[in-house]
Amino acid sequence: QVQLVESGGGLVQPGGSLRLSCAASGRMFSINNMGWYRQAPGKQRELVATITRGGSTTYVDSVKDRFSISRDNGKNTVYLQMNSLKPEDTAVYYCNVMVVTSMWPPRTNDYWGQGTQVTVSS
Repeated sequence: QVQLVESGGGLVQPGGSLRLSCAASGRMFSINNMGWYRQAPGKQRELVATITRGGSTTYVDSVKDRFSISRDNGKNTVYLQMNSLKPEDTAVYYCNVMVVTSMWPPRTNDYWGQGTQVTVSS
């Protein structure tokens, strides 16, 4: 049983910053890739950023110069630092983790956070 708890969303003015956190807990052997997705009303869910267990990162072009994903493996937590926020960043943000739940037999599952609302508006 694995649970992801997100925090850090809220209302911020354009140009402001927010830091999202997603902590995993439960029965886990290890966590591999972690990522952040977002979904705006009437839009498809899109991948925002990913980070591997070793720390390699990827970003969608629209946030590449403004967002930073990081992780603390000791805390089973992934973060998304969002700077210079724009109204088009408004969305529900979801974390996603790939969890190794069994080594023998091998089993890997991905889990989703509950979502946290980020609203950028003046």
